[in-house]
Amino acid sequence: MFFDDYLKLVLLYIWNPLIESVHDLQQVVGLPNVAKALGVKPFSAGSFSESVRVFDPEQLKPIIKELAGELSIKDARLDAIQSELKHVLTLVDGTVLRGLSNLARRGMDHRRNTTRDGRGVYGWRLHTQLDLATFSPHRLDRTGARNAGENRENNVLRASLQAGHCYVGDGGYADRSLFDDIVQADSSYVMRAAENSVFEVVEERLLSQEALDAGVVRDTLVQLEKTRPDSHGVRRVELQVTPHLRRRRKRVEQSDRIILYTCLVDLPAELIALIYLQRYTVELFFRVFKQLLGMRHLLSQRPEGLDIQIYCTVIVCLLIQCISGKRPNKAMRNIVGWYLLGLAEAQDVINFLNKPDNTGVKKRAKDELWKKLGVE
Repeated sequence: MFFDDYLKLVLLYIWNPLIESVHDLQQVVGLPNVAKALGVKPFSAGSFSESVRVFDPEQLKPIIKELAGELSIKDARLDAIQSELKHVLTLVDGTVLRGLSNLARRGMDHRRNTTRDGRGVYGWRLHTQLDLATFSPHRLDRTGARNAGENRENNVLRASLQAGHCYVGDGGYADRSLFDDIVQADSSYVMRAAENSVFEVVEERLLSQEALDAGVVRDTLVQLEKTRPDSHGVRRVELQVTPHLRRRRKRVEQSDRIILYTCLVDLPAELIALIYLQRYTVELFFRVFKQLLGMRHLLSQRPEGLDIQIYCTVIVCLLIQCISGKRPNKAMRNIVGWYLLGLAEAQDVINFLNKPDNTGVKKRAKDELWKKLGVE
């Protein structure tokens, strides 16, 4: 089996919702029409499993870069941010990929947690730097699932810093030394931190009406603890939000504040809040990514095979965007899959893509109703 044959099979698995395993791939390639269309001969499970040993997943990265360069998702709010910000908005986060793989149990760094009955939870952690303008990953790093040591999220980001990016992340990246390293790399950051983080106020800033409308309740220049001599000025922006319950094993927590640290001292506070609001886009990417990846079954238990499946999934996400001009989701993958199977016509795909986006319509209508009731 050659590398291009393997990639065709992986892409067929991702595109086709009816194929769920290597055995299904063997059956479908046994069909003369499918084998002729793909140019792939029938194969054994052993050759499919062992062939990844000699394949280089890194060869797929230029393809991803080329496809991402053709994309640009229009968003009025994003345009407003980019007009004020010189750096590329890059959302950073990590997610755990849990698969039924014995390979994950061979090293303790693949152990993420322990269930209540004492069983280990294993997998891999995928560290992602998402380019917000194209909804495509600028960088992907796979490590063991344990969020500690070199695999810790802030350390993985530290090892891959580049100039010209505005890194936006959650509390896992709240590291004072990381903030300094980002600035020294000629980039910027907007990071969430814990409410009990220690700081000393240097200057209190007045809030504009736009900032108040955006939920900003405090804007200060601060000095954090354990500051290095070459440290930069840090800005602390506090946002008032709707309390969100966080259920833990021993207690339930809730907070109505989001604490943000940034080096963007001259940017309006309302734009700092808007930048962090965009961070949740990476959660949407992870949801779509895992839907397309097929987390119930990984085609290969080897690291090379997993990387190939990850990169092929990213390629499918980018192709869906090239076809539709919209952010990908599972429904889009399915309609294109039915078209490739011959069960849907080209017009069916066009009609699906032209359907109006009613996301949030019911919620907005409900909010308006509550406002009216409140007025009355």
